Amino acid sequence: MNQLFRLILWPAFAGVIIAIIILRFFPDQLEKINPPKSSELTTSSVEKSNSDLLNFPTGPVSYAPAVSKAAPAVVNIYTTKIVQSKPHPLFDDPFFRQFFGKGNVPKRQRMQSSLGSGVIISTKGYVITNNHVVAKADEIVVALQDGRESFAKVVGTDPETDIAVLKIDLDQLPVITLTSSDEISIGDVVLAIGNPFGVGQTVTMGIISATGRNQLGLTTFEDFIQTDAAINPGNSGGALINAHGNLIGINTAIFSKSGGSQGIGFAIPSELVEQIMLDIINHGSVIRGWLGIEVQQLTPALADSFGLEKAFGVLVAGVHRNGPAHLAGLQPGDILLQVDQQPVISGRAVMNQITQAKPGSKISIDLLRAGELKQIEATIARRPPAEQR
Repeated sequence: MNQLFRLILWPAFAGVIIAIIILRFFPDQLEKINPPKSSELTTSSVEKSNSDLLNFPTGPVSYAPAVSKAAPAVVNIYTTKIVQSKPHPLFDDPFFRQFFGKGNVPKRQRMQSSLGSGVIISTKGYVITNNHVVAKADEIVVALQDGRESFAKVVGTDPETDIAVLKIDLDQLPVITLTSSDEISIGDVVLAIGNPFGVGQTVTMGIISATGRNQLGLTTFEDFIQTDAAINPGNSGGALINAHGNLIGINTAIFSKSGGSQGIGFAIPSELVEQIMLDIINHGSVIRGWLGIEVQQLTPALADSFGLEKAFGVLVAGVHRNGPAHLAGLQPGDILLQVDQQPVISGRAVMNQITQAKPGSKISIDLLRAGELKQIEATIARRPPAEQR
């Protein structure tokens, strides 16, 4: 029995003792001998993730420097207008009317106030805001962050992009720095500065959710930056800035079912703002090209009705009488294929191309009419005001 213990059981017993010692005091050595596969995958994944993060710039702990740079140039705008109220119903009674004579019935008036925001764009006192903030206002007051106030006059407006340019007469004005909105990317951090609900200057933060938003029904020419930075009533006309404190857009509208911010706000990009501003300052209004046509996107169903295999181009739905297109021979039902050798991709794109053309310049138009290819030349005119079209 003793011999059997020494030959068989003792080596087994010794192996158990050694295993317990290794597990108790040297667990790392065991993992090196037989590392678990799940551990390898996790370690590899974490190391790769950390390595990738090193390739991206880290965000600042605070955006205070950006706000300090831009906020002084963001102003509060207060407007008032006189609203005519209907006379009291008693004045419809002939008995009372006889005491005032014909046409002398007293009219009631009341003052209607509203608020918004704006951005000082030049040391000469030019302020950018939304057209809907100052439309039909009888009095406009601009209040600066430093406590100064000034009456403002309207230099010009452009309802088709909802931009207005004001001018104030103050010295040593803070001015915001513009940067190209063409350089922004979805996911960039942005800050919205304005005067929501009249509580005073407020800063909210978010990211750029989308660019080039259009077909929203807000303005005639739409190319909006979409952001989830909170934009509320009173923010209209305020600044949308990047993390460096430079202006990339003018806050304009929100999409909301409640009237408050729901994370979908829109801003006019700074590139468009600068173009509109310079036209208004230099010419008093915005100069755009005009052809005098109404277009409709060519759908597969429409293309099939015209006997086309593919929906390429846009359909001319209407032509203004005696407009440039009418004088050039363009007709409803024509399908525009190319304008100045540029393929027509969408109705929005071709209308923007036309509005950017200089009045008096000539453009060539390739079109399809009754299955026949044609080319005509038209002279661009200046786009008339909406009420004259």
